[in-house]
Amino acid sequence: MRSLKPGKNILLSVENITPFGIWLFVKEKEYFLSFQQYPYFKDQTLNSIQKVQLLHGYHLYWPDLDVDLEIDNLENPGKYKLHSKPNTQIARKQSIPKLPVRDVRKSNATRSV
Repeated sequence: MRSLKPGKNILLSVENITPFGIWLFVKEKEYFLSFQQYPYFKDQTLNSIQKVQLLHGYHLYWPDLDVDLEIDNLENPGKYKLHSKPNTQIARKQSIPKLPVRDVRKSNATRSV
C-alpha cells in the first residue's frame, strides 16, 4: 500500500478541537462548528469527534455520536434555521400523571373470610 503525499487527496479531517468548537477540513475547505450552534459535540470524547465519515461526497456522519450533517448546512446556515437543543419545557409538560396508590395490606385485613 502506498502512502499519499502530505497534503494530497485529503477529503476530510478534524483539524483542531478548541474550547469553543471544532475545525473541520472537508474537500479543500475549512469549517468551524461552534459548540454553541452544535451542542451535541461539546462534551464528547476526542476519539468520537475525530471518527467522522464523508458519505456520498456531501454528507458528514459521526457514527459514535449518531450525528449527521450535510456540507450545505455548514456553507449556508441561513437556509437551515433549526438547530438541536434540549427543550426542558416539553419534558416538564409531558410528565407522567400520578396515579392513586392503595395500600393492599390494609384492604386485605378488613375483608372477612
